[in-house]
Amino acid sequence: MSAVGHLSEGDRGQARITAITALRLDSGFCLVRIDTDAGISGYGECGDLDGDLVRAALLTHAEGGARLPHLQLIGKDPLDIGVHHHNLFYAYRQRPAHIMICSGLDMALWDLAGKLLDQPVHKLLGGAFRTELELYSHCPHFDLTDAGAWAEAAADLKSDPHGFKTFKVDIHDAIGIPMQEYAPSLSPGDIRKIGRSYELAREHLGEEIDIIVHCHNELDAPSAIAVADAVEAIKPIYYEDPLQPGFSENWLALRRSTSIPIMTGENIELPEGALPFLQHQAVDCLQPDIISSGGITGTKAIADLAALYRTPITLHNVSGLLMNAASQQLAASVFNCPRIECTRRADGLAWASPNPLQVKDGKMQVSMAPGLGVELDQDWISGHRFAGEPDWN
Repeated sequence: MSAVGHLSEGDRGQARITAITALRLDSGFCLVRIDTDAGISGYGECGDLDGDLVRAALLTHAEGGARLPHLQLIGKDPLDIGVHHHNLFYAYRQRPAHIMICSGLDMALWDLAGKLLDQPVHKLLGGAFRTELELYSHCPHFDLTDAGAWAEAAADLKSDPHGFKTFKVDIHDAIGIPMQEYAPSLSPGDIRKIGRSYELAREHLGEEIDIIVHCHNELDAPSAIAVADAVEAIKPIYYEDPLQPGFSENWLALRRSTSIPIMTGENIELPEGALPFLQHQAVDCLQPDIISSGGITGTKAIADLAALYRTPITLHNVSGLLMNAASQQLAASVFNCPRIECTRRADGLAWASPNPLQVKDGKMQVSMAPGLGVELDQDWISGHRFAGEPDWN
């Protein structure tokens, strides 16, 4: 199906969804495609999921499955995104993998709507507050207590042609624990290593580079408070995800113990997951992820909710080309989103020819092309399928 083109004024609202398919790339990213009888397709991304798992879930969401024929997307108007979002996320209770799949479908619906209406997604979301986005990226993994290794890493980061001015530095690299695994209370020696690691980060990166103390929900409350005290002197821009993903009183204990800005949200699902953090003023910034938080529609709802509490958001974004494009479009349309995450490889992803992402001086230009602004290279996609993956063409 064609990925470009748009309907005439008289034909708008007449298109119907005809098929929904999925394809996993050899890099792990799984894509979804929504086709219409207008000959126009929309594309989304649902993370590193098994293609067969995604296709099995699509039997429910695309065709209604055996029990839910009224929820099927096939035959429906693709522009009814609010109705589809309700049916995907609320009418039928989801689990995490389904959240990611439904988020990919929501992303594809917005891409499709933009193409049908010949408008960029940010225009459909209400317009662009900004035409370029400030970015933050990632420090490579090495022994953070090694001053010599820091000298090499800092030289590499500061010479990066993308010009990033903010980097995440991962706490697990300081103490040699596995990433994303819960760690029981850290020892005083661990805390000293962490303090030294971030002192070296500030020393080698200099005052012109901002630092995010990057966790993956590993710590218990006493350890999180001790880490905050150990790194406070380097003035990090954020202390990210030190505690468990969901809200608890631990977040308030941490908030009361430190002046460091606290950020969380990449594992929060839908606005109801964000609400207690806002109600209790437990964090300074929310960082939802479009694939994990409810698609463009759900993440926009989180942003709008946060705005009522005068709380900024950023967008967690370590995924593929469509995720980058979706994050760009959403962030441009959200007043309280001053920056987003971006990997150093983002503008080198070869899914489209040419790659539409423009990153310079630590900023990304917002695309004005229809939909998400990505014209996928179908030959490249077909040639880079995951082993055993059927070709959606």
